[in-house]
Amino acid sequence: MELQVTNSPFTQEQVELLNRLLPTLNEGQRIWLSGYLTASFGSAAASVPAAPQQLAASGSAAAAPESVPAVPKEVTVLYGSQTGNSSSLAKKLAKRLEGQNLQVTLSSMGDFKPNGLKKINNLLIVVSTHGEGEPPDNAIAFHEFLFSKRAPKLDGLQYSVLALGDTSYEFFCQTGKDFDQRLQELGGTVLVPRADCDVDFDEPAAAWIEEVAASLGNASAGAVSSANAAANPLASNVESEYSRTNPFKAEVLENLNLNGRGSDRETRHIELSLEGSNLQYEPGDSLGVFPENHPRLVDELIAAMDWNGGELVQVNKNGDQASVREALLRVFEITAVTKPVVEQLAKLKPESGLSGLLADESEFRKVMHSCDLLDLVQDYQLAGIPAASFLAVLRKIPARLYSIASSLKSSPDEVHLTVRTVRYESRGRERYGVCSVHLAERIEAGDSLPIFVQHNPNFKLPANPDAPVIMIGPGTGVAPFRAFLGEREETGAEGKTWLFYGDQHFATDFLYQTEWQRWLKDGVLSRMDVAFSRDTEQKVYVQHRMLEHSKELYQWLLEGAHVYVCGDEKRMAHDVHHALATIIQQEGGLTEEEASEYLTRLQQEKRYQRDVY
Repeated sequence: MELQVTNSPFTQEQVELLNRLLPTLNEGQRIWLSGYLTASFGSAAASVPAAPQQLAASGSAAAAPESVPAVPKEVTVLYGSQTGNSSSLAKKLAKRLEGQNLQVTLSSMGDFKPNGLKKINNLLIVVSTHGEGEPPDNAIAFHEFLFSKRAPKLDGLQYSVLALGDTSYEFFCQTGKDFDQRLQELGGTVLVPRADCDVDFDEPAAAWIEEVAASLGNASAGAVSSANAAANPLASNVESEYSRTNPFKAEVLENLNLNGRGSDRETRHIELSLEGSNLQYEPGDSLGVFPENHPRLVDELIAAMDWNGGELVQVNKNGDQASVREALLRVFEITAVTKPVVEQLAKLKPESGLSGLLADESEFRKVMHSCDLLDLVQDYQLAGIPAASFLAVLRKIPARLYSIASSLKSSPDEVHLTVRTVRYESRGRERYGVCSVHLAERIEAGDSLPIFVQHNPNFKLPANPDAPVIMIGPGTGVAPFRAFLGEREETGAEGKTWLFYGDQHFATDFLYQTEWQRWLKDGVLSRMDVAFSRDTEQKVYVQHRMLEHSKELYQWLLEGAHVYVCGDEKRMAHDVHHALATIIQQEGGLTEEEASEYLTRLQQEKRYQRDVY
């Protein structure tokens, strides 16, 4: 129904404007506008004479009816994410709150101007902990600001923190704990207590989201939830039904060893079919794979505990059951020793001595970093604990995330992985990388793997296809750059590209050599510098090649190049970061502090991105 000049108090021009605007509004927007107009202009009612019965009922001509919708409450959701988990949960949280007619601002910490904190009344933080208790890359600047003298007093702030971590690391959820403590110190009031989530975070994160939603609840939630879901761009896209909690069983198309004969390394190139899944990904995203434990380790654990492998035990809160052997093979983690598990086992067998281990932080740290569950069982004589009780304290096998090594544009309905197999010996027993050895030894073409796509907005090609790109990825860290170049070839991007790659030996360990050579020949890859550390008397790594070409690399930065680093976080990523800082300092004539600030600006501008693990 359209407004007319004859049936409304508006002019012709106003009627035309309203008739263009009103049909475009969804239900939630109409309710918000109604509340806004009432709040903004409701005081005008005081100048309008009220009917005698209205005055008698209210005692004031200016009283507003109770049913008038209020202006939506404003909520800011900030996330700090390295691999995309926190980003994904923050989006779910924002969508949930928008369904309650709340006005939500969703932002990465890297994009948020921290001076705006003092204007916020309701703040929700979703953040992961990276490395040894460090904030993820896109949360570093915000973290530093909050702990600096420039941080404002936040006496009017309500907040809550959802912290993601891994209990197999010493500083579990440390970044979330840091934010929680600091916001309290600055005067903030806790809206909902902080939730600390392990790698199996889905249920506790969902519970925290519901608790937050209830605390920020709005009476008009039911009326607008469907309208907001339709208007939300996150909900409007056609999404796959498959996810982390409902993985897709992808058929294995190819499983090849990329290393040559004589190499002491084994790197698998795995191609999986996505046909029928509707799963989408972009270069820079990761693939989650749910692995199985090694059958030999499972059988050794069952024997050490003197269990019956065929005994049925409960494997989830729904009451589903499986045999002890199946549960240990496919459901529960048995290769990592975490503090919560040891604490529960100490209660199950007080005489074991585990309480003493927990009291000795230094000794427990050694055990956590070097032992698996079988070691713990043998060292502390845990045999005798019933299987059902023992398995009930274990956490689920976490999915392993691998940088995707393909472009969906160049390989439709497929996803490729590059996985280095981990094998080593310790305490007279062979140890295995859970997922890598599963893929190398027990998965063949025609088999299937439970997978999901993990989107990573923090590792993406530049929006401008003409921007230069510098890629630094030794070993399997080169995987996403195979995806980058495949994508740029398909899209015809004109920006020049430079790849730094390294491994042990040229003859046996040059992963995807023929592909890089083809891309160099075709101009998709403009330049490539390699470092094979065991082929020279003095070990040479990618950071050394960067320093050798410091002038050219700095010139690329001046031309607006985007820098990407993928691989080992503990050594390589730190060495590369230091090399970049040295290059910027030397070639730019800057101080050490100025070079550090330069790199920080590159990160804030999304021109320096890392996918490190």
